[in-house]
Amino acid sequence: MTTDYVAPVSAAERSLDIPDLVAGVRAAFASGRTRPVEWRRTQLHALERLMTENEGAIATALAQDLGRKPFEAWLADIASTASEAHDAAKNVGKWMRRKHRRLELSQLPGRGWVEYEPYGTVLVIGAWNFPFALTLGPAVGAIAAGNAVVLKPSEVSPASSALMAELVPKYLDNEAIKVVEGDGAVSQELIAQGFDRLCFTGGTEIGRKVYESAATHLTPVTLELGGKSPVIVAADADVAVAAKRIAWTKLINSGQICIAPDYVLADAKIRDELVTRMGEAVAKFESDSPGGKPIVNERHFERLTAALAATKGRVAVGGGSDATTLRIDPTVVVDPDLDEPLMSDEIFGPILPVVTVGSVDEAIEFVNARPKPLAAYLFTRSKTVRERVIRQVAAGGMLINHLLFHFATTKLPFGGVGPSGMGGYHGRWGFEEFSHRKSVLTKPTRPDLTALIYPPYTEKAWKLARRLF
Repeated sequence: MTTDYVAPVSAAERSLDIPDLVAGVRAAFASGRTRPVEWRRTQLHALERLMTENEGAIATALAQDLGRKPFEAWLADIASTASEAHDAAKNVGKWMRRKHRRLELSQLPGRGWVEYEPYGTVLVIGAWNFPFALTLGPAVGAIAAGNAVVLKPSEVSPASSALMAELVPKYLDNEAIKVVEGDGAVSQELIAQGFDRLCFTGGTEIGRKVYESAATHLTPVTLELGGKSPVIVAADADVAVAAKRIAWTKLINSGQICIAPDYVLADAKIRDELVTRMGEAVAKFESDSPGGKPIVNERHFERLTAALAATKGRVAVGGGSDATTLRIDPTVVVDPDLDEPLMSDEIFGPILPVVTVGSVDEAIEFVNARPKPLAAYLFTRSKTVRERVIRQVAAGGMLINHLLFHFATTKLPFGGVGPSGMGGYHGRWGFEEFSHRKSVLTKPTRPDLTALIYPPYTEKAWKLARRLF
């Protein structure tokens, strides 16, 4: 991994007045400039251009921060964010329309509808592993909803953070959309300003602290967290395809993905074949880039290598590491102890435990005995097995016979449940996540039918009220 970047200057070092900056963003929202559909479309189209016109610079920043290959940079950060912005610009006018509801007889005459209005000022705290997709992606929903936005990219990916801070003012409304760089202390100071809505992407423990801080101001939050996302491989699965898809998705961004496969539950009948085929897939996929997968920093490298050193499982693939380059070989560990770090903590790296199970029922019981994951995956040819797992396994999202792709569609919401998060976005769901659904009921003044139940209350009025209500 290259490190030829200039570290971002924190808010404190630049003497940035965060309260003053947030007050300016609030003033921009109060002016009404963000509400018209024209402003929203203009900003969304500009955000799409930001991603497509700066593909080379973004890929370079991601290579510096994460050792990301250009294709993976385009696929995961650039294309997904540009597509999200394009879809929102195309549909935001339709999303903004009032949603009329048919009223009960007792409410007639009258009309009722849901009015989508922006919360106001939204804070988006992004994550380092996909710094553009997980910062600008949620911003798409916030902008589509007509909010003013403050973006706080992660300091762990400094080149990407600096580039975002450079590009956003060039493309987007610099009064209503701001980027603030800095560390966790800057995030805390921003949260303390009492935004109207907050979106945080990161680890579960930090998410809890963000939630607690936001609660001081009763700020509603969207939390996109993580957890140990399982892959169930049933006995009837297409093992050859499953092995390639699991290996490929585990290698993307060195496995540093919140919805990466964190462990595999393999039926005993196909476990050995699956492990062998995953090893073959890894060898093929990594043939042009030997030497292991880059890890974002020394702290994460030491955490991962310590977990690997502590395993009681059989290392069937890989296992090597290089502290001088912060690289770890893609590794498959068969049947680790269920209490060791590889099975108790989210891995977030290129290490994949495979746990042997005797049946799909055993796999379902295993997953449900643990905290609800952000994603759950299943490989099977059987509709019966598929429906059983969909109905019985709780997870933020689920994908059958593949992995990760449910994040990349604007036609489905993406989000967690329980310790893996709350709320969701993408497509219309992003617009709704960052919109307040205001109930509106309007009634005529004439004829004044309410007079039938004005006091003094008569027996006749009571009988009529019983019939109406």
